[in-house]
Amino acid sequence: MKKQILADSFLQFRYVSAPSFSPDGKLVCFVVQRADLKGNGYQGDLYMLDVQTKKVRQLTSGSDAFGFEFTPDGKILFAAKRTKEEKEKEDETCYYEIDPSGGEARKAFSLPIKAGRIVTAGEDLYVIQASQNNGETDKDRGWDTFEETPFWFNGRGFTAGIRGRIYLYKPSTQELKPLTEPWFDASLSQVKDGKILYRGALWEGGRKYDYPGLYLYDIQKEESICLIEPNTKAGYVADFWKDGKILFTTYEDGVNVGMYNPDFYTIDIETGKLELLAGYDRAIGTSVGSDARLGGGRQTKLAGDRWYFITTDCESAYLRYLTMDGQICEMDGTVIEDPLFPDSASIPSNDPAKDGSVDSFDIWGDHVVTCALRGDHLAELYLDGEQVTHFNDEFTASYDVRTPEYFSFTNQDGVSIHGYIMSPRKSEDENTADTRGADGRYPCIFHIHGGPATVFGSVYHHEMQLWANAGFYVIFCNPRGSDGRGGAFEDICDRYGGIDYEDLMAFVDEAIKRCPEIDPDRIGVTGGSYGGFMTNWIIGHTDRFKAACAQRSISSWTIFEHTSDIGYSFTKWHQGARTRDAQAPRAEGSDGQPRTGREQLWAHSPLAAAPNCKTPTLFIHSDRDYRCWMAEGISMFTALQMNGCPSKMVLFHDETHELSRSGKPKNRIHRMEEILAWMRKYLK
Repeated sequence: MKKQILADSFLQFRYVSAPSFSPDGKLVCFVVQRADLKGNGYQGDLYMLDVQTKKVRQLTSGSDAFGFEFTPDGKILFAAKRTKEEKEKEDETCYYEIDPSGGEARKAFSLPIKAGRIVTAGEDLYVIQASQNNGETDKDRGWDTFEETPFWFNGRGFTAGIRGRIYLYKPSTQELKPLTEPWFDASLSQVKDGKILYRGALWEGGRKYDYPGLYLYDIQKEESICLIEPNTKAGYVADFWKDGKILFTTYEDGVNVGMYNPDFYTIDIETGKLELLAGYDRAIGTSVGSDARLGGGRQTKLAGDRWYFITTDCESAYLRYLTMDGQICEMDGTVIEDPLFPDSASIPSNDPAKDGSVDSFDIWGDHVVTCALRGDHLAELYLDGEQVTHFNDEFTASYDVRTPEYFSFTNQDGVSIHGYIMSPRKSEDENTADTRGADGRYPCIFHIHGGPATVFGSVYHHEMQLWANAGFYVIFCNPRGSDGRGGAFEDICDRYGGIDYEDLMAFVDEAIKRCPEIDPDRIGVTGGSYGGFMTNWIIGHTDRFKAACAQRSISSWTIFEHTSDIGYSFTKWHQGARTRDAQAPRAEGSDGQPRTGREQLWAHSPLAAAPNCKTPTLFIHSDRDYRCWMAEGISMFTALQMNGCPSKMVLFHDETHELSRSGKPKNRIHRMEEILAWMRKYLK
């Protein structure tokens, strides 16, 4: 019999990410991370794949390599601090260089800045994205001062006075040259043929813009031109194109950028003219949720006459490409005839070889390498479609990984809703038999994803595997508001707690109907972020669930607007004016503006219905979660306590919004144990 998956089983995972071809295309370098329980963190090293032999070998052994860049001569550059002196210099970044053919890493250079991304710009030249601190620098002070908003950011801490800055660095002369001003908040996009594409805006004092501008810097001419003025076009991806043009993903005028997906446009560098190249009603990048991945990697790349990109369609993330004449194609060359994808076309293939999530990739010549989650497997590398790394095969083979079963149904509005049922581990000799009732039925946990513009798919999700291995059915779905099926499906602007709630409740009914082994009187509900919001909403509007766990949740849109790192924009786009969908009118009494629509925001806030709650609820929050600040969870917890509803709050210290995905290993384990204990207590 296979082993039972426990909370700490993720300590055995090897997190593969960020594959990149060497300049000659003969090697692929990538990162492998692992949890370190003793150090209560994560370790990372670089590995090499030989493209011809498909053999894999470890390149570094310092456990401190989490990213890298190939140098022009084929060596590998990575940031690390390996000496006591280096570690004491907080505002310095050290780079080490190693030869892929072997040998020890040697110190390449140090920079007196907090560098992030580094990109090769030619022989003896690098472009660097760094962090510029224009505020207080005394590390021993017992306070933080800020005179601007936003003043913090999830995962970064207090950010008042801190801006992104772009530099050029020449190792031979050690010349470090800033290309942007200290108060100009810059973000590096791409580097090609002596030109640097970047986005940003001047921001001194409170942030007064919604969208950064787009700029192009010529290294030889030492000058920058503005292609898109700040606050004029919401854009996301910017890359080089052909014939002196730039590829830019943006929106037609009047579209609610918080709910719809951008289309492909080109910008003429000489004239600044913006032209539509192709409509595309899907998100760029993967939106497929999982708590079993770590690391980054390439999401887009211009290679030859094709622009490759990862995109979420339905419940999976695929690699596709855009041609120079505006055609969007599958990797086998099939042209997608209608890139606006009517919702009726959104049907999963249910093919484990295709479905899942491509998380990152690279292209060299005819070779394609992807880092992907496929079927029940954790992330591995696939070269030209063939799995070539096997770091997690033993885990999948030896542990009782449950395979979710896909199904769909049509709701009362005639919309198809997609979801999954994961059956429990049924073993008399493990601690699972006690979950089965006298009637032979099992308890169930209903999991709601975050976002809302993300999706649940068939990929491995550790906490859901934990629940299923503990004897619970696990059900999860993608209601309206989810990603992967176009803007019309995704748009729930000022309808949070309305049509999405109806879809979720209808899904639970359908799952019970399809699976008679689920005990309808022993169902718990949980979710994080948007899923936490919905959990808070649900317990105030129905008593059908016997237990709940609201994680990193939202309880009041007014609190969220004024405390979240993205509240100033997210609330406007998600709870404000509707600008495109005439078939979905604005909520009654709303003038479409959050600042003057207080009644609307309160009506859509779970805190308003908290006095109705009778469901025993566990609240989990982190005190450095600046996306959904702890005031949200504390407010809802206090309201339930005042109402006499059984409730408990677990507040994790020094953790962010990413606790469940990349938090400290000990905290991740305790979090999962708290949730499981709560569900066992009330659903047993």
